[in-house]
Amino acid sequence: MAAPDAGPVSPDTDTGPDSPDTDTGPDSPDTGTDAVELGFVERAAPARLLGSQFPSKVGGRPAWLSLELPGPERLRCDRCAQPLLLLLQVYAPRERAFHRALLLFCCAAPRCARRRFVALRSQLGRVNDFYPAEPQPEAGAPLRPPPVLRLCRVCGASGPKTCSRCRRARYCGEEHQRADWRAGHRAECGTAAPGAAGDHTVSTLNVLFPELELVTEREDEQDEDECGETLSAAAADVCMSEVMEEKVLEAMAKHATKEDRIFAKFKKRIALAPDQVLRYGRGGSPLWVSGDNIPTDSDIPNCACGAKREFEFQVMPQLLNHLKVDHLGESLDWGTLVVYTCTQSCDPGNAYILEFIWKQDFSAE
Repeated sequence: MAAPDAGPVSPDTDTGPDSPDTDTGPDSPDTGTDAVELGFVERAAPARLLGSQFPSKVGGRPAWLSLELPGPERLRCDRCAQPLLLLLQVYAPRERAFHRALLLFCCAAPRCARRRFVALRSQLGRVNDFYPAEPQPEAGAPLRPPPVLRLCRVCGASGPKTCSRCRRARYCGEEHQRADWRAGHRAECGTAAPGAAGDHTVSTLNVLFPELELVTEREDEQDEDECGETLSAAAADVCMSEVMEEKVLEAMAKHATKEDRIFAKFKKRIALAPDQVLRYGRGGSPLWVSGDNIPTDSDIPNCACGAKREFEFQVMPQLLNHLKVDHLGESLDWGTLVVYTCTQSCDPGNAYILEFIWKQDFSAE
């Protein structure tokens, strides 16, 4: 698994508050890596995907890192004004940030003509306002109680709005309050006495993307152009067939357009791991799906701190297969979503800072 300053970390990796004090201070080297970590989705127990476990995951409610949440107005589509939903989040510590998470949100409104995508970064030091700096005791010593979060019971975003009748159900805005009222809160609202047992924090209305764990592994760096001597006869035949096919493609490529060559490179690169939904390679280069709409350096805005942004990871189109989005219409689609983040990983305190997403679609041709 990747080191803390090189890529996303799975819950089984030895980092975080319970890990030894590894080299994560300001004097650690801060360099990008040519190695690429591939992300795949797996089902996981809900307890593994809680914020206290620092997960990387797809869908569900946000597993907030900093518990000083962004206001709901920051997570609203600027086209249709509907609330955004969590698409995925990646836990990727760096030497300047003992804890660090990147959360991607998108508009899931069925009739939105141009969906908005938003990337937010949160990072905390080893000593912070929310999590213990040292390993937690197994029993006995009391721990600092977590703050009570006022979350929208539909989407899990900040919920400043309260049901005027029961005074317990909270919402990010009127859209989710009205939808939840129609979905069943009308019947349950006010039926229990204040303080009564029961879960009033989660709605029966399910508008979220399916929740899955993101697990990573290093991309295979074997030479794809040669067949190793240790292969079995059957594997060698397959490999030789692939080599011959590649030679044919190379011959065709001499007469192919630039667009054809870029898409052929994309298909060849993902062929060894076709189920990948994410590629993480901070400081490297994205794998483009098309020759159209590739950004120049001037297209990538600097961070609010003034530092340049660099490529950190991209979301692959294979993720769409796991989102169950047929009911959303044809507009929820992408070739790849490329996330650029601050090269200095500037410290926003407990706030969530906006990063940059470049959306590339497949060529229309």
